[in-house]
Amino acid sequence: MSNEKETKVSALDAKAKALANEEDEDTKIAKLLKNMPKWRFYSLAVLTVIWTVFQLYIKLVKPLDPWFQLPLHMCLALVVVWLYNPMVEKSKSHNKLWWIYDIFLIASSCFICWFFLSHAEQLNYRIFNVDVMTTTEVIVAVLLVINVMEAVRRVVSMSLFWVICFFLAYAWFGQYIPGLFRFSGISFPKLMEVLMYGENGIFGSPLVTSLGTLFYFLVFGTFFSNCGGGGVLIDGGMKLSDKTVGGPAKAAVISSGLLGMVSGSAIANVSTTGVLTIPLMKKTGYAPEEAAAVESVASTGGQIMPPIMGAAAFLMAEYMGVTYGQVTLWAILPAVLYFGGIFISVHLEAKKLGLKGIPRSELPRFKYLIRNVYLLLPLVFLIWMVTANIRSLQFSAAIAILISIAVSLVGTICDASAEVRETKTGSVAGITAKKTGRMILDSLEAGGKGSITVAVACAMAGMIAGCITVTGLASKLISGVIAISSAIPNPTLSLLLALFLTMLCCIVLGMGVPTTANYCIMASTCAPILITLGIPKVAAHFFVFYFGIVADITPPVALAAYAGSAIAKSDPMKTGINATKLAIAAFIVPYIFAMNPSMLLMDQGVLAAIQVIITSCLGIFGIAAALEGYIVTRAPWWQRILLAAGGLCLIDPEFMTDVVGVAVIVVVIVLQIVLRKHSKPAAA
Repeated sequence: MSNEKETKVSALDAKAKALANEEDEDTKIAKLLKNMPKWRFYSLAVLTVIWTVFQLYIKLVKPLDPWFQLPLHMCLALVVVWLYNPMVEKSKSHNKLWWIYDIFLIASSCFICWFFLSHAEQLNYRIFNVDVMTTTEVIVAVLLVINVMEAVRRVVSMSLFWVICFFLAYAWFGQYIPGLFRFSGISFPKLMEVLMYGENGIFGSPLVTSLGTLFYFLVFGTFFSNCGGGGVLIDGGMKLSDKTVGGPAKAAVISSGLLGMVSGSAIANVSTTGVLTIPLMKKTGYAPEEAAAVESVASTGGQIMPPIMGAAAFLMAEYMGVTYGQVTLWAILPAVLYFGGIFISVHLEAKKLGLKGIPRSELPRFKYLIRNVYLLLPLVFLIWMVTANIRSLQFSAAIAILISIAVSLVGTICDASAEVRETKTGSVAGITAKKTGRMILDSLEAGGKGSITVAVACAMAGMIAGCITVTGLASKLISGVIAISSAIPNPTLSLLLALFLTMLCCIVLGMGVPTTANYCIMASTCAPILITLGIPKVAAHFFVFYFGIVADITPPVALAAYAGSAIAKSDPMKTGINATKLAIAAFIVPYIFAMNPSMLLMDQGVLAAIQVIITSCLGIFGIAAALEGYIVTRAPWWQRILLAAGGLCLIDPEFMTDVVGVAVIVVVIVLQIVLRKHSKPAAA
């Protein structure tokens, strides 16, 4: 019992210190709420709940006209942003005159909303690219662009703000750029029309997806966490690693991967699970950089974990024009290889360093997990409904929310009964009603707050897509990549160079960008490059999505790795380098399925699919062993080269390369076993 108490205390201390040092968004908001005027506090709570309930109403009860839904969705989100993140708190001078700027933003957001609601009928009949923009429409468009850009600066990231500035500047001044990237130019009213009314604009596909799908899954994530399901996933991951070598690291991989799949944010996931897993890893002997790297890589992997994939799977289905079920099927093998590579790496690292597992006294009891397994019902039900395609995604998420409330109610009744028996005061019904009501309101508010950030990010993605479309930048990037890669006469090497250049574009554009907005940007800018080169659409979209995601763990802007390093008190750059090494599968596999789409299990028979899965897993084992320099004993440099070569051969889904890869890896393993047997008598 004392060990359990000590572990809990140390975990709480670690969490407190991490939050104090990291100063994440939740911490900033908590500080803001503590000292804000009551009128602002209550208006925020009310607005956020209204915003959330409104979206549930228009989807589940009475759908509205799109020119009602989208502006209300966007403008309510903007007003909440201004109230949550006022300039008077963000400015170093704390000059109260900044309230004038915030009042202007609030007023302009309301004006924009009024314009769309009052002109909804005529907007339905407006002909894009034919009807001339009126002065009022241009003013509304300018105000909308200013509001979205300022919201991006306050709640998404400053780097993305400058990215938007770059694309807008290119749209206005591209006519003065010589060479390949010269743009003929566009009038200011026409650009505003594209950004406000275009299919690739602020109210374009990304925001439609935010309103129609992403919102419901983000709200579900808050309900699932608040009902206790997130805690069960973490404890389950810890229990599955029971006393195994590298147990804490494996627990982090399991729990962070599962929770990251639902949360949709690698950074938020690191902050949530990392305060528990990182101290445990350090306690069992992992270096701080290694512990932070494992947590950040696992949390990032949650974004590519089917069936939810951090809510990006729904966007991918829409962009590619396929069903959601097909996307999840294609994502299975790459996700298996990603997490398999992490598992193998942490296992070999633990064996090499002689690290032990988590003491049984510090693990959650099996009885506790069995007793609380019902808390996973919402997630199980959601996955079943969306994969079986029984009802719409929104309806499935809404039902999962109701199930979360139901399972929370069961636990609350049990806790209330115990409290009444112990204190002899109050009633079970009263305590249950109070706690359940509080949980629902907290979940609605938290879900709404999280969805607001996503809505702003999606609007930003729409702006970027609009600028790219109107300037033809995507085609210019395609021409540039083709021109550079075609300088190499060998077709295979030329394709590899084109893929490498596209990878660099994805990593640069994906730095610091949330998952959903990340994919929107990649689908608009980088995917067309690969499709033009003859790579199938599915493989192209998965390629750019993967490299956009791994930007969170790739230096120099590895935000997920840096969040982990803040908790572990490690060197951020070393953490990023270790994370890149652990996520080696994410850097290799996309090249393979881009050149051989069978890796995505497209049009594969059962036997062929099994072969691809087995050989690919063996290939990842070979590469992981090469990087760690260990299998049953330490591997010299020449063995590591052989292991890497054999692993790469196995990942390539061809029969001859599979034979060569298996032979090479088997030879190295046999050599290691023989050398280990000979070294033991010598040591004796």
